[in-house]
Amino acid sequence: MSKKEIRIGLIGYGFMGRTHSNAYSQLTHFFDTQHVPVRQAVCGRDEEKVKAFAEKWGYASYETDWRELVKREDIDAIDICTPNDSHAEIALECIKHGKMILCEKPLALNGEQGEQMVKAVEASGLPNLVWYNYRFLPAVTLAKNIVDAGELGRVFHYRANFLQDWTISQDLPQGGAGLWRLDAAAAGSGVTGDLLAHCIDTARWINGDIVQVSAMTETFIKERVHTATGEKQAVTIDDACAFLARFENGSLAIFESTRYARGHKALYTFEINGEKKSLAWDLHDLNRLSYFDHGVPGDRRSWGSIHCSDGDHPYAGNWWVPGLCLGYEHSFIHELYEFFRSLDDPSAKKAYPDFRHALGTQYVCDAVLESAKTGQWVDVKKA
Repeated sequence: MSKKEIRIGLIGYGFMGRTHSNAYSQLTHFFDTQHVPVRQAVCGRDEEKVKAFAEKWGYASYETDWRELVKREDIDAIDICTPNDSHAEIALECIKHGKMILCEKPLALNGEQGEQMVKAVEASGLPNLVWYNYRFLPAVTLAKNIVDAGELGRVFHYRANFLQDWTISQDLPQGGAGLWRLDAAAAGSGVTGDLLAHCIDTARWINGDIVQVSAMTETFIKERVHTATGEKQAVTIDDACAFLARFENGSLAIFESTRYARGHKALYTFEINGEKKSLAWDLHDLNRLSYFDHGVPGDRRSWGSIHCSDGDHPYAGNWWVPGLCLGYEHSFIHELYEFFRSLDDPSAKKAYPDFRHALGTQYVCDAVLESAKTGQWVDVKKA
């Protein structure tokens, strides 16, 4: 059977542009789908750099104006790898021109903006995806499968954190190509939208909707030089955030994220405690799912680990022989596989986060920021 090519237009060639480009280049080597990606064009403002990126990553052409890229008739899908403040504008323009959309997380700057995107894309019927990639690591997907099978019994607790340390220096400026995440105008929020959004997406996917939150945030360095002006300006993103949450299923949660945890570059962990079993996962040992089973005899109860590299584990059988490890980059390939598999069979249940699911995560982020501002418990809007 002949393959159906989906011609990709990538906007943005930074870190996420590389991860996505790697996924496009590797997908067909390891997974079989009837729809396949073609690296048609990449877009960036610096012509010399975007041309070099196109040559290095195998894109057939390049553009320096995303509006021109979106209008091209030889593009079927647009991959948005730009700062958060441009997601909505680009996505809405894509919809006008009938393009599928693959958008980096978070969906938008806030829920109100996200609602416009969801309304427009659902009215269009165009396939859409948001790159919440961590759920597609084999160990994380296995955790989801175990919970869905009811093996934990009633879930009591969910806890997660995402810790980094890269913004501790007060000499670090805000704004610009490398540091837009420190500028609220471009990022919308700090660790809440950047890091906790990942934790929230995984938690909602595994354990159901979050219905109520109580949060606190802190901005440790109050002023930084802005790269656009060369002058000191107030820093209005959250450097750290911790919040309590209640899930719809009655379980309780604790979430924490900071960029001020000296010694941590990307410590992302979660743990789930149920009446029968507990599960835990650590990004630094991403192939392992820690597992405690209360059902075994008392003298044999202990935390153990499942090395998720066997053919029986999600996605792992498409790669190497059992025992050999996968990495961060494979999560994007797996998510892309699920998207292309859904193009093969549009009637099948989606196994990836679309705009509406990402809007639900955006609503949690909005409620967290509101709670931190008011000091009150805040109910989370339903997507």
